[in-house]
Order: sequence, then C-alpha cells, then structure tokens
Amino acid sequence: MNPTAAPAVSPAESRTALIQLFVAEILIGSVGVFAHEGGQDAITTVFFRCVFGSGFLIAWGLARGHLRGLGGEPALIRAAIVSGVLLVLNWVALFAGMARSSIGVATMVYHFFPFAMLAMAALFFGERTRPADWAWTALAFVGVACSADPIKLWRSADAGYLIGIGLTFVAALLCGASLILSRRISRERPFAVVLIQCLVGVAMLAPFADYAAVAQVGPHWYWLAGLGLIHSGVCYVLFYSAYPRLPVVTIAVLAFVYPVIALLLDYLLYGSVLGGVQMLGVSLIVLGTLGVNLRWQWPRRPRPAEA
Repeated sequence: MNPTAAPAVSPAESRTALIQLFVAEILIGSVGVFAHEGGQDAITTVFFRCVFGSGFLIAWGLARGHLRGLGGEPALIRAAIVSGVLLVLNWVALFAGMARSSIGVATMVYHFFPFAMLAMAALFFGERTRPADWAWTALAFVGVACSADPIKLWRSADAGYLIGIGLTFVAALLCGASLILSRRISRERPFAVVLIQCLVGVAMLAPFADYAAVAQVGPHWYWLAGLGLIHSGVCYVLFYSAYPRLPVVTIAVLAFVYPVIALLLDYLLYGSVLGGVQMLGVSLIVLGTLGVNLRWQWPRRPRPAEA
C-alpha cells in the first residue's frame, strides 16, 4: 500500500513512529531466515504463518477495538478476500523462490513489486503516471535483472535456480496486484483487511499443508510461530501505527532497511555474497525506488534562446 503524506504530528510522535517503522523493517528483513529455518515446504510455511498471524491479529484487534462493525461492511470483506488470495499466493511463490535461489537474491528480485504496482495502477485503474516514473521503473527493472546474477544465469545456473528466480518475479507481480487492491479498500480499516487476508490464507492452504511434517515437537515450531506472530502480527501493527505519522520521504528511505537486513543475514548465516553485477543491480533498484517515491524528475535540457 502506498502511504500518503503524514498529517501534522508532534516531534515526540514523529520520533516514536520513526522508531516503530525502523524496528518493523528490521524484523521483516528476517522473514526469509524464519521461512528457511522452519524447514517446511512453501505451502505449509505460509499456512502456519497465516494461522499464527490470524491468532495474533484477532487478539490485538479485539483488545484495541479495530474489528467493531466489520460484519456490516460486505464490500470491504469481499475485496479483502480477493486481495488476500493474491497475497497468500505471493507468499507461497516468494518462499518457494527463496528455497531455490537464495534469500538475498530473491529479496532483491522481489523488490520489483512497487514498480509492478505502479504499472498495474496505470494500466487497469487509469491512474496518471509521470513519464519520469516509467523511466525510473525501467532503471529498476534493469537492476532486478542484474540482481538475479545474469552471469550465473548465462553460464551455469541449473533449472532449480531459474525456477526460483521466476517464482520470485511472479511473487513480485502478485504482491503488486494485492497491494493495489488493498490500497483501494484499506484506507479506513487497514487492520481489518490484513486480518481477513490472513484468514483467507488459512482457508486456502489448509487442505494442502503437510501436517505430518510438523507433527513432531521440534524447533521448527518456533520459526513457524515467529513468522505469524512477528512478521504477520507485530510488523503489521508497527507499520500501520507508523505510516500515518511519517512523511513519505522517510517511509521511502526506511523501506531499504528490509533488503539490507535480508542481505546481511544471508551473508552472516549462510555465506551468500553478492557479486559486482548484483551490487550494481541493488544500486539501480534503490535509485529507481527513490525516484518513484520521491517523485524525482529527469533533468530537462534548456531550450535554446530564440533569436
């Protein structure tokens, strides 16, 4: 969801919101590690993420009064269900892509989703898009191609790696579509929309989850519970608490904490290192994202003076 400009808030509120968003971005940056350490297939991982996330969000929503009157908004519920289907499929594709490539590479390819969202908003909803936005999007797309390690793709990538990159790119498209729908319905009740999306995941994936693989007691339960409680619970509460109290420039810049943390953890825990071309790709994605979010314009050539 694209946050809008923040209303006037006190300096103390701004500092609190800044800390909340920074903590949320750090936490969400570890989502790939939790999915990997949980040791389950992508469908089972997402199913339990939704189970634990739904439990947290229901408890929080009831305690804070965020769910009052929700039953009287059928249009919102229907739209949230559709966006939830897309979001859940996005999570499944992302975790499957990470398992076949790496957390760091998949995270960078996945960060094409803001540009997918921009394109869909223009193509399907007629939202006006500046020519400069398309230029920044093209630049970021080149960055995505570079971050996927094109040298490896050309020389030695096996079918599994190629499928992983493809799944991650599909995840980015699904995420963009889900966020487009969520943005159009969640301005008033974002918390309720997130809860419905998690409940959709429980209903969608329950018939396909591998219960036998998780039946025994083990550390995998801590990681699966963490995915739901932390990444679909605490993080969303922090995001939605911070967004209304921060300017878009702050949100745009702090969004890069997520991929930085993901890359750092992938290096520290699994020894994955990005090559030079991939680092160039990271830089291009950063430039493209900031260009769109901060509405940078390409420099214009001065017109020659008329004689």
